[in-house]
Amino acid sequence: MTVAPGELVLADHRGAVLVLTFNRPAKLNAWTDELEDRYFALLDAAEDDPEVRAVVVTGAGRGFCAGADLQRLHAVGESGEVSAADRARRRPRDVPLTLRKPLICAVNGVAAGLGMVEALYCDLRFGSPSARFTTAFAQRGLIAEYGISWLLPRLVGHSRATDLLLSSRMVDAQEALRIGLVDHLVPTGSVVDAAVAYAADLAARCSPASMATIKSQLQGDADGTYADSVTRAEGVMLQAFRGADFVEGVASHLDKRPPSFPSLPVRS
Repeated sequence: MTVAPGELVLADHRGAVLVLTFNRPAKLNAWTDELEDRYFALLDAAEDDPEVRAVVVTGAGRGFCAGADLQRLHAVGESGEVSAADRARRRPRDVPLTLRKPLICAVNGVAAGLGMVEALYCDLRFGSPSARFTTAFAQRGLIAEYGISWLLPRLVGHSRATDLLLSSRMVDAQEALRIGLVDHLVPTGSVVDAAVAYAADLAARCSPASMATIKSQLQGDADGTYADSVTRAEGVMLQAFRGADFVEGVASHLDKRPPSFPSLPVRS
């Protein structure tokens, strides 16, 4: 069954949390250019929507995302050519990394190849007991794509990343939790509901500006020295002390009431 382009990723507002669902369940939500366009457009809209303070992404049916659609990969293999559209992408594939708001992944099934990369692009991952991960690339005659050779060692360590990339073996939910691919394992109930509850708590209790700055710090400091991180933080801290969010954060704590932080400003 063909899914209409506007339904390839479903959007559901749950208060201040936007839930995005990859919606090709018959294909385990295999990735296509049309699905990517829809997903990125929804992330762009969420970025500048003051009502959205956090985003949860998941998959419909039994899988999170089985990776690139194999029919498309087969066509590339038969022709031996990558299309001009693929060579000249309108936007880089790591657009999710640029989202200023928390992006939380609810892995409800298999996350393979590009699907695993998309899960790693999120800030953190919730997993159900059926969550499974495989890099898949080596078993398809491909290489470590889309930055996974940078992302994966920082989550699980160099040796484990080497194991997962070379072998393409399947990692179940328990191992994923043990090695750091999954941050929270949800043994019972809905993994999406658990991720939304976490995201809703961030939305209600944490400053959007602080979270955006912390995300920027984590990315910017990843390859720097400790001393550089301290120096940069001192400058950012001075700005925070002068900000309205700091005043509200302290006042709400002393008053024993929920904070009222403003939404992020629209990107210029």
